[in-house]
Amino acid sequence: MLKVATIASGSSGNCAVVSDGTVHILIDAGISARRITKGLRELGIPPENIAGILLTHEHADHIAGLPVLCRQIGAPIYTAEATARQICRRMAGMERRFFVFDPGDRFVIQDLTIATFANSHDCACPVGYSVERSGRRMAICTDTGIITPEAREGVRGADLLIGEFNYSVDMLRAGSYPVHLKERILGQRGHLSNEMGGALAGWAVQHGAHKVVLAHLSKENNQVDMALEAAGQAMERIGAKVGQDVELTAAPRSQCSEWLEV
Repeated sequence: MLKVATIASGSSGNCAVVSDGTVHILIDAGISARRITKGLRELGIPPENIAGILLTHEHADHIAGLPVLCRQIGAPIYTAEATARQICRRMAGMERRFFVFDPGDRFVIQDLTIATFANSHDCACPVGYSVERSGRRMAICTDTGIITPEAREGVRGADLLIGEFNYSVDMLRAGSYPVHLKERILGQRGHLSNEMGGALAGWAVQHGAHKVVLAHLSKENNQVDMALEAAGQAMERIGAKVGQDVELTAAPRSQCSEWLEV
């Protein structure tokens, strides 16, 4: 068995937990340690039982809770080497906690097999992850401006995808963000729009996924119903029926989701 839940998902902070019932890992720690530990307890996991923390990149909405969390739990931190260097420049005394890798590497945390893949984002070395246990696999792909070839292969065969649906192009273009920020988000090292997220979700479903979690929705530039509509349209294009062939859910921005079994 493998199961996953999000503790927070959005531009203000991101954190997910993956568990086989015995081994529990976090993916990102972009909210306060207090909120992370509270969320873990709500999900029935003692925080001290976390076996590892996987980081996608060094932006604050993915690492904000890390310093305090690392004082509370002893779990090792896994991330790309360039990301670890950036974090260690900001957070003194963290060097000994890191296990570093190159995108594309695989490693194990007890009974969980972790695969990594390269994304495209404006940071040192952004990555996505897949986590596998006993033939069941989930993948997470957020914070990327394009769907990289590595990401396509990274989500291929996953039973569940947590995929980015960051913004509505129309909302972003019409919104109050300064031009340079709009261009950053729209760029190849920015984020995935609803349509691009739908394309990734469609690829994942064509290659084995039966559950898709819409993640990292912008509070300012997106709405849940718009993201779900885009995802539904993407499913229609590949001939998949929502509720029958694939289950679509949107990750809550600031509270725990329900467990989803993979």
